[in-house]
Amino acid sequence: MRRCPLCAASTTALYHRDRRRDYYQCATCKLVFVPPAQHLSAAAEKAEYDKHQNSPHDTGYRRFLGRLFTPLLAKLPANARGLDFGSGPGPTLSVMFAEQGYPMAIYDPFYAPDASALAQMFDFITATEVVEHLSQPGQVLTQLVAQLAPGGYLGVMTKRVTSPEAFARWHYISDPTHISFFSQETFRWWAQKNTLAVEFPGPDTVILRKSLSPIAMPSEKH
Repeated sequence: MRRCPLCAASTTALYHRDRRRDYYQCATCKLVFVPPAQHLSAAAEKAEYDKHQNSPHDTGYRRFLGRLFTPLLAKLPANARGLDFGSGPGPTLSVMFAEQGYPMAIYDPFYAPDASALAQMFDFITATEVVEHLSQPGQVLTQLVAQLAPGGYLGVMTKRVTSPEAFARWHYISDPTHISFFSQETFRWWAQKNTLAVEFPGPDTVILRKSLSPIAMPSEKH
């Protein structure tokens, strides 16, 4: 039985197949994913990331990150504290927020594996070009939302699935480290399941907001 790595449902069907990998889609949350047997080893995955040349001094990279940075910055209250999750070999988004006066922590399993960052609460968390690399996106996203203060924001950047036809010729699936592919429908499903408000500032960005107070459950009448 092939379980969805986002919602754990077992109703999945082949969505696409190319020369290297298979891609399945979950009938419940619509996530498209590569089965675990076809994932890279951790060493091979890191070797791919080591090729990245991202840096806070690269104005083009800053402009790219601006697609999430700009709409998220507009929502943040003064002194909001943030975490850049999956900061990569050249942390940049954290530098951009720090330049605007927001204290930042970073975490990356390969380049900044400081587990203490995963035991703190934050007013906002960013994950840019991260979720498509996750073998267990449901587990990771649940963990990140748990680290958000009430009313806090989770800002995600990832390219989105639109149709099987577009998927078949999509450059995004040629990266061997990309194994989880979200659509707008997937994000809406996940937001509703976790009582989050969701908006899509751009074609590859999503901002999720945690409710200010726990949802009160109706009391049982005896």
